[in-house]
Amino acid sequence: MSGQGPAGAGMQSLYPFLYADKGGSVDSVLEEVRRSTVDKAAEIVALRGEVAARYADELVICAGVMAAAFAGGGRLFTFGNGGSSTDAQTVASLFLAPPAGRPLPAFSLTSDVAVVTALSNDIGFEVVFARELGAFARRGDIALGLSTSGGSANVLRAFEEASRRGLTTVGLAGYHGGKMAEADTIDHLFVIPSSSVHRIQEAQTTVYHILWELVQRALGSTAGAGIPGPP
Repeated sequence: MSGQGPAGAGMQSLYPFLYADKGGSVDSVLEEVRRSTVDKAAEIVALRGEVAARYADELVICAGVMAAAFAGGGRLFTFGNGGSSTDAQTVASLFLAPPAGRPLPAFSLTSDVAVVTALSNDIGFEVVFARELGAFARRGDIALGLSTSGGSANVLRAFEEASRRGLTTVGLAGYHGGKMAEADTIDHLFVIPSSSVHRIQEAQTTVYHILWELVQRALGSTAGAGIPGPP
């Protein structure tokens, strides 16, 4: 396996045991695999703890606002690109079909491939999520967008549309927050302080699971409220 070039260098730094001297024993390679796994596990545990501590108060506030929106008939719309797209679908599934607790109306804007590709082809990829929000969202709903870089143009455009329509906006970003940290359209922003996409996305799962659990707890007194249907 070649470790040449920027991509190869990146892979080599993540998985050095794959590029070890071929003369090494199987036991030494397995030991390096074990050590690499332990190091990565320790790294993400530390990062998750740092994020939970940094945003403890803001997570409670954000969850309270989201719970109030759901109690008032609001719905959650999620969006992102690539790996963040699958995370957006996971967030929507978590709220809509939770392992326990109250199901809440949640929809991923990345799920309908026909709509995403039609808007991308006919208008432009930068407006795919904004156009969907324009069609489905209403004041009192929630828009939750994910971007590891914090600079995805279509995520930023979606937040602009959501803010204009009176939605509660929640953003999850990485690095230093990118353009999302500069935007005035995001009510609650949670930035994962890491330059590793892997660690960012792993820690973002902690953030949205905490939000889900806090929302469930906040809605405990309104469990009998009706759930609005899909848009």
